[in-house]
Amino acid sequence: MGIRPFTPEDGAEFTARVRESKDLHRPWLFPPDTAEAYTAYVRRLIEDPARTGFLVCEKHDGSLAGFVTVNNIVYGAFRSGALGYGAFAHAAGRGLMREGLDLVIGYAFGPMRLHRLEINVQPRNTASIALARACGFRLEGFSPRMLFVDGDWRDHERWALTAEMRA
Repeated sequence: MGIRPFTPEDGAEFTARVRESKDLHRPWLFPPDTAEAYTAYVRRLIEDPARTGFLVCEKHDGSLAGFVTVNNIVYGAFRSGALGYGAFAHAAGRGLMREGLDLVIGYAFGPMRLHRLEINVQPRNTASIALARACGFRLEGFSPRMLFVDGDWRDHERWALTAEMRA
């Protein structure tokens, strides 16, 4: 697996993969599934210094297996970011996102110079929790009605990893 930044040129493949993956993503995740939504999403990832995103790609053919975003990036004394991610249906359950997320974590703790990464997960999203655990994140707490997802405020578990834990 490899990772690379989102580009406007990835829109057709990305949105096609999102549409193929609706049953996998819902009700947890709502990535852009139209050209217009993708363009706006990528523009925010590229232009907003508090976020960045990576496509998880299969090395043998470059096809998209999923994506990882680093959001709410704060530097200074905090040096933290919140991860969001999603696998595409054809790649789910094959360990590809584990490898891709590990690469993003290495980049975040390396060139980005972050110290702490967080993942906020709805408690019933067992696949996402398993991925967080597999990548070494620890459960830090529970936040009732933390994020507005799918038309309502949803409870979330807070998972975290620091650079020292990774080392």
